[in-house]
Amino acid sequence: MRQKRAKTYRKLMSLYSMLFGFRQPYQVLVDSELCKASVDHKIELVKQLGTVLQGEVKPMITQCCIHELYLQRGQQPAVDLAKTFERRKCNHREPIPGDECLASVVGDSNKHRYVIATQSNLLRGKLRLIPAIPIVHINRSVMILEPPSDATMRAKALTEQQTLASTAVAEKALLGSSSTSTEPLPKKKRRPKGPNPLSVKKKKKAPNMQSKAKANTDARQGLEAGKGDGEKHGQSADDSVSSRKRKYAEDNEGSTGKQQTGDLNMPESIGAFRKRKRRKRTSTNEPE
Repeated sequence: MRQKRAKTYRKLMSLYSMLFGFRQPYQVLVDSELCKASVDHKIELVKQLGTVLQGEVKPMITQCCIHELYLQRGQQPAVDLAKTFERRKCNHREPIPGDECLASVVGDSNKHRYVIATQSNLLRGKLRLIPAIPIVHINRSVMILEPPSDATMRAKALTEQQTLASTAVAEKALLGSSSTSTEPLPKKKRRPKGPNPLSVKKKKKAPNMQSKAKANTDARQGLEAGKGDGEKHGQSADDSVSSRKRKYAEDNEGSTGKQQTGDLNMPESIGAFRKRKRRKRTSTNEPE
């Protein structure tokens, strides 16, 4: 298939899908004449149907159409081909011609969204009067999808008008709801901005009377404790001084025997201390 024709068929099937609800796999009703034509022209019917319709297909045949093939002689290949298709119930107790059978299955609105593949010119003329029916036929060993009929185009225009009308009504409703609320919205007053909380110095909390009294009592107790410690320290210092003086006096009495008790209060000079030590050393070194 040429690229231009394939593009046209793709657009046409997208139209049927968008506006009329056709879905894949497409249900294709095949009549007995198309089966015979495909066998005569050696056409792979299922493959060609998928190429023309640009999607997956599910070929179907009615009991009346396959009965026509049984009645004709020398059509065993066409019968074998028809047996591979899905059997569509037409609810006809007695077999009727294939054209009438397909027309009754489609009905007035093509409720089940069938694609009709037929070689009957009479049937194709009837189906063009019904909107939303894709029609396929074989012309000189080439399978063709017919362009949309006038009834289909009228149904398309009507659907588009209804869509636009519903859109316009919705827009008017929105505009009406917005126009009714003509009262202006209250403006928010702009309050003065405060200082940066990070740059503001924190306020010191004012001490309570109880905390002040507690602080005073603590300070008073601290002073009293300090005085007591000072007195103890002074007493211990005096004791150490008196013990040192007593030891000094004992040393002087043992060495010279001339020290008096009144001189204990006078500290010994460095020179006198050295002389005393020297005399003591010489006295110990003299022989007996």
